[in-house]
Amino acid sequence: MGQYVAPIRDMQFVLHEFLNVSDELKQLPKFEDVDADIINQVLEEGAKFTQDVLFPLNHSGDREGCHYDAATKSVTTPKGFKEAYKQYVEGGWAALACDPEYGGQGLPVVLNNSFYEMLNSSNQAWSMYPGLSHGAYECLLEHGTDEQKKTYLPKLVSGEWTGTMCLTESHCGTDLGMLRSKALPQDDGSWLITGSKIFISAGEHDVAENILHLVLARVPDAPEGSKGISLFLVPKFLPNADGTLGERNPIFCGAIEEKMGIHGNSTCQMNLDGAKGWIIGQPNKGLNAMFVFMNAARLGVGMQSLGLTEVAYQNALVYAKDRIQMRSLSGVKAPEKQADPIIVHADVRRMLLTAKAYAEGARAFTSYAALQIDRELHHPDEEVRKDAADEVALLTPVIKAFITDNGWIATSEAMQVFGGHGYISEWGMEQYVRDARINLIYEGTNTIQSLDLLGRKVLMDNGAKLRKFGEKIKNFVEENGTDEALSEFITPLGDLGDKVTKLTMEIGMKAFQNPDEVGAAAVPYLRVVGHLIYSYFFAQMAKIALAKEDSGDNFYKAKLATARFYFARLQPETAMLIRQARSGSANLMALDADLF
Repeated sequence: MGQYVAPIRDMQFVLHEFLNVSDELKQLPKFEDVDADIINQVLEEGAKFTQDVLFPLNHSGDREGCHYDAATKSVTTPKGFKEAYKQYVEGGWAALACDPEYGGQGLPVVLNNSFYEMLNSSNQAWSMYPGLSHGAYECLLEHGTDEQKKTYLPKLVSGEWTGTMCLTESHCGTDLGMLRSKALPQDDGSWLITGSKIFISAGEHDVAENILHLVLARVPDAPEGSKGISLFLVPKFLPNADGTLGERNPIFCGAIEEKMGIHGNSTCQMNLDGAKGWIIGQPNKGLNAMFVFMNAARLGVGMQSLGLTEVAYQNALVYAKDRIQMRSLSGVKAPEKQADPIIVHADVRRMLLTAKAYAEGARAFTSYAALQIDRELHHPDEEVRKDAADEVALLTPVIKAFITDNGWIATSEAMQVFGGHGYISEWGMEQYVRDARINLIYEGTNTIQSLDLLGRKVLMDNGAKLRKFGEKIKNFVEENGTDEALSEFITPLGDLGDKVTKLTMEIGMKAFQNPDEVGAAAVPYLRVVGHLIYSYFFAQMAKIALAKEDSGDNFYKAKLATARFYFARLQPETAMLIRQARSGSANLMALDADLF
């Protein structure tokens, strides 16, 4: 169904020309030998795996879905998924950005990030099986005991075992302080955990021999609310001392959800009946440890929507060049045909350019953030590490929410290019729309991300993190403000930066009087910040493209055209969003609930 070609040329532009990753990585002793040749080789091999192995399973996996056996409480994944996972493990892809101490290849996150875009473009549902494992790896690496790391990390790194995050319960979603799962201490240092979890992605499957569940539960006498939550490692099979699989742990899948999309991934109801687990970190401090997993997942969800945006755009573009319908309003463009290809029509181009711009903006954004993660983890200068950590904290909710919002817009536009054919499943476009919709919901809904950005990441520190990022933008504007060729990009960037500063101060002042002002402004505020970030990156990319516009490489002409479209057609959304954010809470809260 359809096609997917990994956008290696644009990935190389972002990594080598926009971010200069080879020079950046030389400042990190762990990655000083990672050069452009290594990066390009990994990208090329990743493209082969995702294009040839995973993409052909995407449509069939969606149509077949997962199979639940109530008698054995087991799940079988769609045809070909298990075999593809075996190739993934044998190819060493699971170990790409993991620590060599545990069998990893020790490559940077920024490179792994590009591979994950390919995974998600080719098959998001399949990619969730190994994707969640990487979050479990990061959580254990930071908060696990030496024994836990020794026992479990090599298996996660190799891909032999996978991981999940078990948070949600039927009576509570985002409000984890309400969870009821219980953990009882045992004499041997383990815990017996009882409870039920829902919406657990990849909670049960047949692609790997063991699954490591990271489960939130309460210990006896735990404080109420989120301050009384602990985190536990609960394996599907208890490992023996020699690392082989031992007895089956009583954590079982009670059912799999019937969903709108991502049918190839098993979204499970998981029941724990005295399942044996081991605490990760300290009692009642589970959220501190789980946030490592959750933040990794939020970045991963942004990558999912980038992947879907790219593949939907590619297929819409091919269709628009081939499908003939009507004549161009400005005159016949294909006289040898009965009608012109629909790509001649202005609004078809608007839809295609919307998807193209949102894909390229997201690629620059996520790659930039991934490089900051590498700096946060590995830069020798403590101050640089701290600045990078602050920036990642600020950007994470924007990556999750802004990119997934845009992915929903872009996949819908790409489907629209197909007209009636887009609504028919055989073309594969409606699947991208269905799959994209979940990304706005899970790992914290986009409203939660917006509240996190405005309430915690901006207002809680009086805008310190935002100001630091804003200084980068201000410096870029000042350095390039006199360049007339760049004025079409620099002027709207500088203008939006000033408006974000004023808007932030205004909302902050209102919030002192009425906390509902934060909730009322948060969602449009996040989109405004998202556009500020995209404006900054598109302006930088346009500067590079302008310098090479006459090189004979049409790539740079296309990059410039996309940047111009973004500033002319997408960034002006901020005017409406700012008015919405400034309108206050009264228009939302004044109506009595009984009058709705």
